[in-house]
Amino acid sequence: MNVALPSSPASAVQAFAGSGPEPLTPEKRAQFDAIARMAREAAGLHIVPEKSAMVFSRIGKRLRALKLTSIDDYIALVQGPNAADEREHLISALTTNVTSFFRENHHFEHFASEVLPDLIERARQGGRVRLWSSACSSGQEPYSLAMVVLEQFPEAAQHDLRILATDIDNQILAAARAATYAADLVTPLEASGRDRFLRPAGGGDMVVADEVRSLVAFRHLNLMGDWPMKGQFDAIFCRNVMIYFDQPTQNRLITRFAQLCAPGAMLYLGHSERIDPGLGAPFRQVGQTAFAFGPAAQPPAPQRPGPHQE
Repeated sequence: MNVALPSSPASAVQAFAGSGPEPLTPEKRAQFDAIARMAREAAGLHIVPEKSAMVFSRIGKRLRALKLTSIDDYIALVQGPNAADEREHLISALTTNVTSFFRENHHFEHFASEVLPDLIERARQGGRVRLWSSACSSGQEPYSLAMVVLEQFPEAAQHDLRILATDIDNQILAAARAATYAADLVTPLEASGRDRFLRPAGGGDMVVADEVRSLVAFRHLNLMGDWPMKGQFDAIFCRNVMIYFDQPTQNRLITRFAQLCAPGAMLYLGHSERIDPGLGAPFRQVGQTAFAFGPAAQPPAPQRPGPHQE
């Protein structure tokens, strides 16, 4: 997520949708409720009791790492005054960082054909262009976006075009900044893209080229917290994040995105995510989980026939 947010709708659905009731003792239910409450307060996660087994399994790994002997000890630690780092570990444990280069490629194709040409023209005329990968995980999404930009706009770094990439998980951000990936993780790139945008890193790994990395700035950000950004964005990628939230939280997030959208900006969501039609948000769907900011164009009013048109 940026909230360490995931990028895997399937994993998230399995993690939080619930697959059937599991009996909990009063003690276990109190422990689950405490963990679920902390996850909600820290990152907006909505975790149902039916997934208590998954929660306890993942928390068990943290207990072993910290050499704690009980879940109650762990809860006390996370609730303590100096537990910011462990709260981050908690959210990371309860979410799934799964992503890939050009995942849900239809979004990149839509951006390249329908959005990017106008942004390039603006940048070439001295204008400002900002793109946001709001749950960037290990970096493949913002790097894919930068590659799309460079395909059409090789001199992008010489203009005021930048990509902000954020996530709640500092450890996954460190991996994103390192920009080094195993060979099997770069297979979604066509051979021409691999040759142009990747370099050998030793041991069979590949590292993202400097011209791609120069367009991307990584920052730590909790989508449920304060947003320090002041300027507007021309495209926001928030994919496979809202599946972690209940409907009111999703609606608040969409409303906040709208406040940072430039006129005509694009919002891309994950394939199982939608904007609540009852929200009245100023987005209209223009593609598969692709939403444009601003009112829909109105058809011209019918004209009364003139004297020579009857």
